[in-house]
Amino acid sequence: MKRGIERAPHRALLKALGLTDKEIVKPFIGIANSFTTIVPGHIHLKDVGDAVKTGILTAGGTPFEFNTIAVCDGLAMGHEGMRYSLPSRELVADSVEVMVQAHRLDGVVLISNCDKITPGMLMAAARLDVPAIAVTGGAMASGSLNGEKVGVSNVFEGMGKVFAHKITREELTRLENVACPGCGSCNGMFTANTMACLTEALGMSLPYCATALATNASKLRIAKETGEKIVELVSKNLKPSQILTREAFENAVAVDMALGGSTNSVLHLSAIAREVGISLPLSVFDAISRRVPHLCNMVPSGPYDMEDLDNAGGLPALMKELTQLLNPDALTVTGGTVRENLKNASVLNDNVIRPLAKPVHKGGGIAILTGNLAPKGAVVKTIAVSPNMLKHTGPARVFNSEKDAVEAMRKHEIQSGDVIVIRYEGPKGGPGMPEMLVPTATITGMGLSESVALITDGRFSGATRGPCIGHVAPEAAEGGPIAVIKNGDTITIDIFNRVLKMELMDQEIKKRLEGWKPKKSRITKGYLTRYSPTPTE
Repeated sequence: MKRGIERAPHRALLKALGLTDKEIVKPFIGIANSFTTIVPGHIHLKDVGDAVKTGILTAGGTPFEFNTIAVCDGLAMGHEGMRYSLPSRELVADSVEVMVQAHRLDGVVLISNCDKITPGMLMAAARLDVPAIAVTGGAMASGSLNGEKVGVSNVFEGMGKVFAHKITREELTRLENVACPGCGSCNGMFTANTMACLTEALGMSLPYCATALATNASKLRIAKETGEKIVELVSKNLKPSQILTREAFENAVAVDMALGGSTNSVLHLSAIAREVGISLPLSVFDAISRRVPHLCNMVPSGPYDMEDLDNAGGLPALMKELTQLLNPDALTVTGGTVRENLKNASVLNDNVIRPLAKPVHKGGGIAILTGNLAPKGAVVKTIAVSPNMLKHTGPARVFNSEKDAVEAMRKHEIQSGDVIVIRYEGPKGGPGMPEMLVPTATITGMGLSESVALITDGRFSGATRGPCIGHVAPEAAEGGPIAVIKNGDTITIDIFNRVLKMELMDQEIKKRLEGWKPKKSRITKGYLTRYSPTPTE
């Protein structure tokens, strides 16, 4: 785009930007920034972008910043907007690909923070395979109420407490006023922070990037170092395909299990791996879960937030504790291996990062269940489930939408022992596979998480607690068995043995499926129609 007589028009256009001949011959570095003023996790990313630019200029590159979209799952939760959240991941990936390819950029820095934006940008990096490095924007500090740490998940659960008459509306207002004290991704090991940690575990961001808070000056220092590093990566032609190997993905899954991360990581790691031609089936997650213990008892299932994890030594300290369970020779964006990056790391608080010999749980944070209700699998965050509910049998209460289920909860129509089934909320049936923090938080807030289970072909927020099983496949819109469950059918959940089944004879299930007819999609126009099944499917 820059050299030779035939590129004179291109250079003329570049000079319209104010670029000099010296700047034009330097490496062109894109900065894909998801800054926006509507998302708390992204409102500060303009400053992070400026720090990256400084680093690029210092190292001898020419930076060009462009934006992509960002959806806040918290703001989108519980209404039609949530159907757009997961599909936005593809828009993010596509937009970064378009900008880098159209302008023939030599390298790219990916600035992101929240749930779908980080994986979307990593998908683009994998697809493009030009030198790339990520800098995630950092977590929000916890709020404080009555001397206890609080965050947005406490507010969602507070709704259930109001419906159950456990707190007043005035108490809920006091909570909402202090729960989110400033910029950054929500304070616990929810999807955004899970993906920030897994980005670092994959080797795609600099050490300590994932846990540095949004408001901490260390985030800006890391951003500057990231800007310098991308110029070096371009010089060495070190590409994502050399970093995003099977070994790297196995490292990320192992770290995910030790952290007790969001179940959404299954969707995102699989999608990123697919972009580099690597298959990451559910069996990989389950196998690693069985051998990697849960070491960090993080919000929402435990007491520690992202700031605690950072103060305990961050991801490098956790990965050093896990070294014998990792692939330490995997390459990273530092130019060195995982082993080399961890040389000076150490655990500074073994209450936050437990030793292997003294884990929070002996198994990892996520399990894959199968059975006649989910022949292709379902996902559950095991560490968020009470020991009393690891095995549960109860009658099905079936709803064809999240809205109907929440209405029944608020009317106190759900009884102890019930198994709530929410279907037609999968990728096609939703469409868009919406997260369901409102029903799960309502169950928890109403004090039912010790006696009521929830199963869906949709998915859950990283903030979800309790016996909540998602990603049931095949989904109802595709004629999966979940489509033919009836009220009163007995469902058995056995997390230890990885079983999810209806207590029905195979012949009865087959008879019901033969009589099943697809539902017409609720979406008839716009972006989501590309995810919807047609009425004849």
